[in-house]
Amino acid sequence: MTYGKLNITGGLLFLAAFMAYGFLLIYLRDFAPSKEQWIADYGIGTHFEARLAHVHGNLFALLNVLIGYLVWKLPIDQMSAKWVSWLAFAGMLMPIGIVAEIVLGVPPYLVLLGAILIVVAMAWLGIAVWRAKLSPA
Repeated sequence: MTYGKLNITGGLLFLAAFMAYGFLLIYLRDFAPSKEQWIADYGIGTHFEARLAHVHGNLFALLNVLIGYLVWKLPIDQMSAKWVSWLAFAGMLMPIGIVAEIVLGVPPYLVLLGAILIVVAMAWLGIAVWRAKLSPA
């Protein structure tokens, strides 16, 4: 099986979604009827959380594209490829968790879980690349 394709596809779609979310934030800041209040709350509460979700959503999307490509192209063992791929994909729960906090009032468990999973995926990928038999180009 080709691991990494899910990360590339999911990462690109996730990136598109969080870019669109960024446009919503621009609307709220510049065009919404209550924009003055939104601007006044720039660094606190919901506004801060919304920006945090936007930034991490785009970052984790790009990380998944990169991880997916590396898992797909580098000669790492299949078990590592599988686990790194799935852990990184599940790491996108972090920005989803931030949005869930804002919209639904959900506790930050998804944020913590996603953060831990993406860190584990990156560390595991680093070790797998270190152990891989890479030949010069």
